[in-house]
Amino acid sequence: MSQLVLVLDFGGQYKELIATTVRSLSVRSEIRQGDISADEVKRISPVGIILTGGPNSVNLQTSPKCDPELFNLNIPVLGICYGMQMICHMLGGEVVSADAGEYGCVLVTPSEYSGMLGVSGPFNALMSHRDSVSRLPDGFTATAYTDNCIAACQNTERRLYGVQFHPETKSTDGGREIIRRFLYDICGACGDYTLDDYIDIQVKQIRHIVGNNRALLALSGGVDSSVCAALLSKAIPGQLTCIFVDHGFMRQGEGDEIQGVFAKKNLNFIRVNAQDRFLAKIKGVTDPETKRRLIGEEFIRVFEEESAKQGDIPFLAQGTIYPDIVESGGGYGATIKSHHNVGGLPDNLSFTAIIEPLSGLFKDEVRRLGKKLGLPSKLVNRQPFPGPGLAIRIMGEVTAKKLDTIRNADAILREELDRRKNRPDQYFAVLTDTLTVGVKGDDRTYDPVVALRAVTTGDFMTCQYTPLPHRLLHRVSSRITSEISSVSRVVYDITSKPPGTVEWE
Repeated sequence: MSQLVLVLDFGGQYKELIATTVRSLSVRSEIRQGDISADEVKRISPVGIILTGGPNSVNLQTSPKCDPELFNLNIPVLGICYGMQMICHMLGGEVVSADAGEYGCVLVTPSEYSGMLGVSGPFNALMSHRDSVSRLPDGFTATAYTDNCIAACQNTERRLYGVQFHPETKSTDGGREIIRRFLYDICGACGDYTLDDYIDIQVKQIRHIVGNNRALLALSGGVDSSVCAALLSKAIPGQLTCIFVDHGFMRQGEGDEIQGVFAKKNLNFIRVNAQDRFLAKIKGVTDPETKRRLIGEEFIRVFEEESAKQGDIPFLAQGTIYPDIVESGGGYGATIKSHHNVGGLPDNLSFTAIIEPLSGLFKDEVRRLGKKLGLPSKLVNRQPFPGPGLAIRIMGEVTAKKLDTIRNADAILREELDRRKNRPDQYFAVLTDTLTVGVKGDDRTYDPVVALRAVTTGDFMTCQYTPLPHRLLHRVSSRITSEISSVSRVVYDITSKPPGTVEWE
């Protein structure tokens, strides 16, 4: 068995991104609850421990804490954000709540004792905190600062390290190298883990769970469900039925395109046209969370019905990946938004179990996994698309007319951007519920605003808006307002994540 680094979870939304970064550096990682006992940690015998961030304040009696004996095991520990605050708080330092927090990219200046940071000059790092360490415990040295806080610290004798920023995100300059130094220079990792190990482990687990039974896969045609199909086909060939539910919220021509691709594959492909059913299900609904849950429940009901037609298939498979789960809450984390295949699942499922072999991976890992499983690059690199589709790209109530409008606007944006060599990682249009006055010809208009969104990201947990050329934006805006009679105004979203999310709902 390869060496292991434990990632102890205290509710940080980036916990799986930490684990993913560790794995991408060829070191196996596992996420465990933050209150795991020191005795259990000794039994597992990791080469290192990383404490995640979290939404709580360490000064609250009810906030999650680790076993204090963890710091006496002589196992290197790296605390990130809340993790650093917790180390300092539990070992006699002081953490205070500031009047104003630090959110987004902040300039960090290392001290002459930069240690694990391994840098000599200032760098930008992603911060997301209000509390900060005001006094370090005995034996600790500050290794970096911002204008407002101690940004990093260490106790080399006890092999305890802390960073207030998030090195696991791509927004932190050199963050990956900081984690690499912790793994190799401090933990002594040898780098004996590969993604092939993940495939082998999942194949064995799927075979053990399914046995000689059959599984039903919700195939959307997107990257996640397609890679899931490839992995399941490898694990249980001949036992998989893939059902594509066309809920009517797909992009222009997408339903037929998906059918054209997968109907040729060596699997049992079934298309269910349920456009009217889904539209009726969310009629009059304006709350985004309610939309997601209703769509999620309707998905399951359709799968149950199709399962019965197929002879009661006991297992439901989904292409759920980790960003879906972390944003839907759970553990110590806060719910950001429920995903149709996570927070939308009803309690009274008729399936024996749900299989989600990609739930420990992020989008970039899923793409690499797909290539290893032999999927074509065109499919693996497909533009991400949420399960509820255009229903959550329409603010307020969803109607057939609004779907036509946003479908056409989205198609124009994608057509223009698809011509570019260097495209954003994700781009789409949103039909807002804001009406504005316009003029077309000699007539006054009062129509909804279309918002355009394009982001650059690798992990889809954070992103930067893509600064598209004004000439391109002008062309897209002109086409949308000229070709779609019900749109007179187009705006461009320049918000990054955080504080926003990729999707609007």
